[in-house]
Amino acid sequence: MQKTILIVDDALSVRGLLKMTLEGSGYKVAEACDGKDALNKVSTLKSLHLIFVDLYMPNMGGMEFIKALKASPKHKFIPIVVLTKESDPAMKREGQAAGAKAWVVKPFKPETIVNVVQKIIG
Repeated sequence: MQKTILIVDDALSVRGLLKMTLEGSGYKVAEACDGKDALNKVSTLKSLHLIFVDLYMPNMGGMEFIKALKASPKHKFIPIVVLTKESDPAMKREGQAAGAKAWVVKPFKPETIVNVVQKIIG
């Protein structure tokens, strides 16, 4: 069964690069442009195995999205990877406390993304 990954980022270029990288590694990819869009997508996707989320987006940022998703009994076990330009240790701790499984700083190498995904969902 092909595993599905949701990419949540307001930058179309980042979503495109991630999508190309993940689909090239055999994953199915869905996209959302912000946290609100992502919450809608999560509720409509049949199965979801992992989410990449940026922190700074319009409408609903990544941290708010993580907290909202983790508050949902149906979706709280979906692993989340924060993908952001933010490298502040305090923000990383806040993300971990909110429920993020991993933290990747932009710019990233495609092989880093694939390695993180394989470690988390295989």
